[in-house]
Amino acid sequence: MSPEAHTNVVKKESPAQIEERTGIIEVRVVENDGARDSMILLTGLKNIFQKQLPKMPKEYIARLVYDRNHKSMALIRRPMKVIGGICYRPFDPQEFAEIVFCAIASTEQVKGYGSFLMNHLKDYVSEHTNMKHYLTYADNYATGYFKKQGFTTEITLDKRKWVGYIKDYEGGTIMQCTTVPKVKYLHVHDTLAIQKKAVYEKMKEYSTSHIVYPGIQMPVNEEGKRCIDPYKVAGVKESGWTPEMDALSNRPRHPPHYNQMRHLVTELRANAYSWPFVEAVNAEEVTDYYDVITEPMDLTLLDENVESDKYRTMDEFKRDVQKIFDNCRAYNAESTNYTRCANRLERYFKERLRVWTNNADEESDHVVEEDDDEDDEDEEEDHDMKEEDEN
Repeated sequence: MSPEAHTNVVKKESPAQIEERTGIIEVRVVENDGARDSMILLTGLKNIFQKQLPKMPKEYIARLVYDRNHKSMALIRRPMKVIGGICYRPFDPQEFAEIVFCAIASTEQVKGYGSFLMNHLKDYVSEHTNMKHYLTYADNYATGYFKKQGFTTEITLDKRKWVGYIKDYEGGTIMQCTTVPKVKYLHVHDTLAIQKKAVYEKMKEYSTSHIVYPGIQMPVNEEGKRCIDPYKVAGVKESGWTPEMDALSNRPRHPPHYNQMRHLVTELRANAYSWPFVEAVNAEEVTDYYDVITEPMDLTLLDENVESDKYRTMDEFKRDVQKIFDNCRAYNAESTNYTRCANRLERYFKERLRVWTNNADEESDHVVEEDDDEDDEDEEEDHDMKEEDEN
């Protein structure tokens, strides 16, 4: 990085902060105080939590959102459209708050709203209470988000302060975040920029990285090409550079569509019709399955393939997802519950694929909504039949 980059600290705003400053969105703290606007916003939050957290019972979500012991921070697109929010319960005497629900509408994701909302919550709580710790039970699909927000699985808060107070969710991972006093999290990038500038100025006292050398003459080799040994360039050797470092820095970490694949796998696993396809079929229970299905695929294996960068293109990823549905229909009769789940999950995948590819390539807000009423009718029957067939 050039010395000029650290000379002046330029205020950095995220797209969400710009939208807030220009009046496109706003953030409000809301609770069940009986006011008309409060009930409108709480109902909007309830609907988003129920939509985005399908594994949570709808009645349970509604009860907590409207509960007077809980508060919520709503992200609103003006005038009154709720597009995301965080429901939390403050425990002021114990100096912590429990994050109960956190979600952004599917049409508004990949815009930085999640981090923006969490930073708003941290700043608000720090300014109005003495709470400095946050606890939450995160499922496997949410731990990544919470880690980015400063949460960790290392719980340092005294157990006597929180055990028995917060809701314990089976299969969830308890995570904690402790805020730093006097830090404004909405402007944390500005704070970091100032710190980086100070560190860089101190580094200049001990290194030559800020020195600008004169240009070089590129010699011509026997093949008529201009080339030079990097170590003969003034300052390179002194900097500690090696060819191995260059190769490492130029290596891409993930393929271009990694984020879209990651989100799609997460949404598939969270869907109510995914339960037959989460794990590989047990060969001891279904002895002839692998005689019929020669290219098995399941959501766990799909997840592992995405994380190991097996899919270099979105088409490769789609082919493996399609195997899940095709294999199910090939092994099971059309009338079985498993084939029915495959058909519904396939439809959902195609809808979400259009949304994510539009968000990535065209920045489109278009989304195809699910037939919620039809899905709700069938969900109970599907789970009742879970033990009757094998996929």
